[in-house]
Amino acid sequence: MDTFRIHGGAPLNGSIEPQGAKNEALQVICAALLTDEPVTLHNVPDIRDVNKLLELLSDLGCSVQKTAHHSWTITAKNINLTYLETDDYRKKASALRGSVMLLGPILARFGKARLPRPGGDKIGRRRLDTHFLGFKLLGAQFTFHATNHLFTIDASRLTGTYMLLDEASVTGTANIIMAATLAKGTTVIYNAACEPYIQQLCHMLNRMGAKISGIGSNLLTIEGVDRLNGTEHTLLPDMIEIGSFIGMAAMTRANLTIKNCRTDQLGLIPEVFRRLGIALEIKGDDIRILPQDNYVIENFIDGSILSIADAPWPGFTPDLLSVALVTATQARGTVLIHQKMFESRLFFVDKLIEMGAQIILCDPHRATVIGLDRKQPLRGIKMSSPDIRAGVALLIAALSAEGTSEISNVHQIDRGYERIDERLKALGAQIERI
Repeated sequence: MDTFRIHGGAPLNGSIEPQGAKNEALQVICAALLTDEPVTLHNVPDIRDVNKLLELLSDLGCSVQKTAHHSWTITAKNINLTYLETDDYRKKASALRGSVMLLGPILARFGKARLPRPGGDKIGRRRLDTHFLGFKLLGAQFTFHATNHLFTIDASRLTGTYMLLDEASVTGTANIIMAATLAKGTTVIYNAACEPYIQQLCHMLNRMGAKISGIGSNLLTIEGVDRLNGTEHTLLPDMIEIGSFIGMAAMTRANLTIKNCRTDQLGLIPEVFRRLGIALEIKGDDIRILPQDNYVIENFIDGSILSIADAPWPGFTPDLLSVALVTATQARGTVLIHQKMFESRLFFVDKLIEMGAQIILCDPHRATVIGLDRKQPLRGIKMSSPDIRAGVALLIAALSAEGTSEISNVHQIDRGYERIDERLKALGAQIERI
């Protein structure tokens, strides 16, 4: 496996453009299975998770053609459902968290589907109940075979219904939406996730002939149709990568411009980093971060210590809490980071502590960061990337640290960030892949 070797402290300068959104890509690629007509997708990131999903669609019998850099055309005309019975399918699907979103489209169009328990990040338990409870309410029946960790789902005909989701799961909402587009009758989803990527999926499906209303809210109404058509769709820039670059710029005193960010779709992300003391300037769709010798964490109005917690959209995304945490290590002040969703996502802080950061891990969900105010630089160490977001947080720490760091297991970072080492080199980072 590859390792990043980073010589920290190099000044980063210039401009960088975020890749297409990983989480949106996984949804809209699966949505192509809802029609036998061509679906063309633009701004698709060239990352491991996306490429594995495209390979899986090809194995299912789809025509998957790269039409330009970051553009793909998928035609799901001749689907081979027997592939779902093979060991090759089980192996590939179980290694990819995004494979769970194959279920809704396949179930809607063909009435049956199978899926091994998906893999992905090692960040704690990620239950699939929302997906399956939604499918059951639409009329599907499923069986979980504990011996081989295989889900089998049958639905000769899905029927629209009212449902109140037990949690505003993004992938769960996406899966249920895709299944409901071809169901008989009307489906109403309350407590639906309403992230920009869900909105993008809904707009794409409507262009394909679906009838979805309430887009952008947590109450969606979907009138089932008999068939969907092909379409063309352009993905949003990846908000997680944008947030990562903001934190990276602050930690390394970079003079950085992040181009074409679709700033109208970033929600609270810029404001949360501002509360950490980062001076950022938004001009149109570009974000500029200027070098700061010091950045000061705000307190709450009553003077109490700031806390940053994840929440369903339009709250702060859990995927950026790791970046906010590492960014706070060199700020002036104290902040409590509260990761509500995943019980293992903060365990990477032991590496930051080894690097010299002052962090108290209160419990699996909360960490208190006491900023060093740049009076003591982090020091380079050897470490391993446990998941995509923690891996990038460690990379940010290494870029700002004194000395040399090595990060192994970087395929985890490659799952979500396209050619990150090459793009950072272009900004002046001293990083090599070994």
